[in-house]
Amino acid sequence: MSAGTGTARPALYDYERFSRLAGPITEPEPGEPYRVRYRSLLASEPHRVRAVLLMVAALLVEFTLMVWLLLPEHWTERPDPYGGLPWYLPVADRIMLVAIAMIELFRLVSVVSNVHAMLAARDPVPVGPEPGSRVAFITTCVPGKEPLEMVRRTLTAALKIRHRGVLDVWLLDEGDDPEIHELCDWLGAHHFTRRGVPEWNQQKGPFRAKTKHGNYNSWLDAHGDDYDFFVSVDTDHVPLPEFCERMLGYFRDPGVAFVVGPQVYGNYTAGVTKAAESQQFLFHSLIQRAGNRYGAPMFVGTNNAVRIRALRQIGGLYDSITEDMATGIEFHRARDPKTGQRWKSVYTPDVLAVGEGPTSWTDFFTQQLRWSRGTYETLLTQFWRAAPRLSPGRLFNYTLMVTFYPMSALNWLLAGLSAVLFMAVGGSGVTVPMDVWLMLYGDAALLQVMLYTWNRRHNVSPHEPEGSSGVAGMVMSALSAPIYVASLVGAALRRPSRFVVTPKGDSASPDRVATFRIHLWWAAIFGGGLLLNVFWTGHLHLAMTLWGILALVICLGPLVAWAWTARRSR
Repeated sequence: MSAGTGTARPALYDYERFSRLAGPITEPEPGEPYRVRYRSLLASEPHRVRAVLLMVAALLVEFTLMVWLLLPEHWTERPDPYGGLPWYLPVADRIMLVAIAMIELFRLVSVVSNVHAMLAARDPVPVGPEPGSRVAFITTCVPGKEPLEMVRRTLTAALKIRHRGVLDVWLLDEGDDPEIHELCDWLGAHHFTRRGVPEWNQQKGPFRAKTKHGNYNSWLDAHGDDYDFFVSVDTDHVPLPEFCERMLGYFRDPGVAFVVGPQVYGNYTAGVTKAAESQQFLFHSLIQRAGNRYGAPMFVGTNNAVRIRALRQIGGLYDSITEDMATGIEFHRARDPKTGQRWKSVYTPDVLAVGEGPTSWTDFFTQQLRWSRGTYETLLTQFWRAAPRLSPGRLFNYTLMVTFYPMSALNWLLAGLSAVLFMAVGGSGVTVPMDVWLMLYGDAALLQVMLYTWNRRHNVSPHEPEGSSGVAGMVMSALSAPIYVASLVGAALRRPSRFVVTPKGDSASPDRVATFRIHLWWAAIFGGGLLLNVFWTGHLHLAMTLWGILALVICLGPLVAWAWTARRSR
């Protein structure tokens, strides 16, 4: 089977084994109402005592560092500002103190999130689907964004999916392209378009024009009554033949609204693509599995299965640029009118579709900008209203998920503000013994890295080499921080946002110097501050100087990597 640009081949990657990570398919217990059963990852861990000790140590050391750093006796004190020192120095000190406190709090929350995921992570026990169900396979297409060959590849694979019942393959064509229509006729797939239908092309709401959720909701309005479930993938994702066999069985539990699987990139050749997949390790390999503990993994649009009755009940896919996460929240706060119980979801680690990731920095930054902006909009417009109707466990789990982007952005902003205040005016939030700080900070950082590498054994990617450290993913997250800040500023200022399809295959966007404008802007700030510090103000402090240099490296890293890759290509 080929995937993406055709570079992923069975000889290279063991998709068959990774499509069965949840275990063999079983049959439900006879005579009892079926409910999804789970296996705890920690309970099956042969060295779980070591894992627990590592978790406890990471929490204790990070908490100790935060408390020790913020002890009142460590606050920087200046003589009276009217005694000869500039008035702004005490102000800068207090701003930096608050910044340091928030940065350390965010670090502690990050450790709590990882530890919680390790404790809560569960895999569902697969069961066979009920025969005879009516299923629609759905994928969408935006002409000009997805190459025709990619669409053909996805539809051809979809027609090979095994299911003991009705399985119709549908292509939702946003542009009503004649070539795509002809391709569907030739393959034997159903073609649907909402083009030219005013009620399906609104300026906002569930039928918003030129959006994925508007396209899906239009099909749901026209054909949803003909099916019990739909399974779907993004156009660049090639489904495996066992897609339905491994996903639909969980719907034997009448309380399950949707099932989701991991996202992996089959075009595993470009450096950006490799790092982009590695960056998603924690989410797909651990955090989504932790959602199973509460019956509330996040809805992910790349590959999923949905109970149509449940989707109709919540009004279709939610109007958002990240419609999948927003729709998942609506599912989890709603109750099934038949049972009065809240809808639940299932995450399976089985790799059942192989997609195509961004191959250029331009497309990667666009993807990260959209994902983070959607999360901010969800927090500002939806999450606070949904929170009171979520159970405590679901609320806690969702809160840890949706705070990732804002914490990353605020960390970068606060660290940048602290560096500028120090280099420009000599501000200092705390004054502590350097040797003690280095010991505590080094231990805390080391334990966090050990937590990360320990959990790499649960990696669901068939592409990353066995035993890989995942350093590329950690670096990619660091390089994305300036993008998250730009997205946060746009959301705070309520600048208009729009759904952007990440170009695929031959449509990938080329990189230019302008691609890195956000990083270059920050590089100017940090570089200028370092030059000002060296040649003018002369404020020297090991930790702050090293942070300024590291931030400059992060800002220039993507540009240097692109220039080096482009030179090698030439």
